[in-house]
Amino acid sequence: MDILKDHINLFALVAALVILVATLSMSSSLFKAMRESKADGELYGGKDHSYDGIGEFLNNIPMGWVISFLVFIVWGLWYIFVGYPMSGYSQIGEYNKELAAYNKNFEARWQNLKEKDLEQMGQGIFLVQCSQCHGLEATGLNNTARNLAKWGKEAGIEEVVNQGSVGLNYQAGEMPPMGLSAEDAKAVASYVMADISALRHTKYPDLVKKGEAIFQSSCVGCHGADGKGQGGMAADLTHYGTPTLLQEVLDKGKKGHIGEMPSFAYRHFSHTQIKALATYIQSLQGDE
Repeated sequence: MDILKDHINLFALVAALVILVATLSMSSSLFKAMRESKADGELYGGKDHSYDGIGEFLNNIPMGWVISFLVFIVWGLWYIFVGYPMSGYSQIGEYNKELAAYNKNFEARWQNLKEKDLEQMGQGIFLVQCSQCHGLEATGLNNTARNLAKWGKEAGIEEVVNQGSVGLNYQAGEMPPMGLSAEDAKAVASYVMADISALRHTKYPDLVKKGEAIFQSSCVGCHGADGKGQGGMAADLTHYGTPTLLQEVLDKGKKGHIGEMPSFAYRHFSHTQIKALATYIQSLQGDE
């Protein structure tokens, strides 16, 4: 896309250049005045209004400054309300419209895919977009990225319980390691998977009750009794392992102990693509 062929982008570029030239010109004028000006003129409050030999002159604001301020104020108002045609044609706007239309058609065509087909679609997306960091088998390439074979499963929760999480930005900040035993961490994970996550299944049903007791005593302070994160205080665990959480991570990016994942919002993944990617990740079998 040639940015100079889009009149809106061209207008913004010219405006930026005008501001840059005006800033450099004004700065040059001020530096010159600082070098050449002499300390003379009428002082504010007379000689008594001086501290350590420093006084304030009764100089008027330079007319050039006044004119510049007024011009930029008028130009700013014009640019906001008139000059930037929000509803006018632009290549970026045209691209967004075409992308929205494409995603709508894509959703209509593939919304009723079977589980196996979703998994295959998700694998294709993963190999193109994610495998460079997470590896072809999604195991994280020896800790250069998160091991996604554990995500959406008990093993993923156990990992966070044991290692903490710097993840997404929540009001409570980073989650430190909880210091639980391996058995207690597995119990918490079984409770979250069985009773809080929308997935509603666990491989360790016999540990759910024990996990609930530990969760209520150690986790509700941030995640709340229902695990929903208390309005952004912490992660909403009801979304763990679901396309909703995956969408949030892809849109916002994610910090981690081993690096930082950038936002993939620019890819404009459709709902079906997110669901397919989540389905594929859920199908992965890691070492547990």
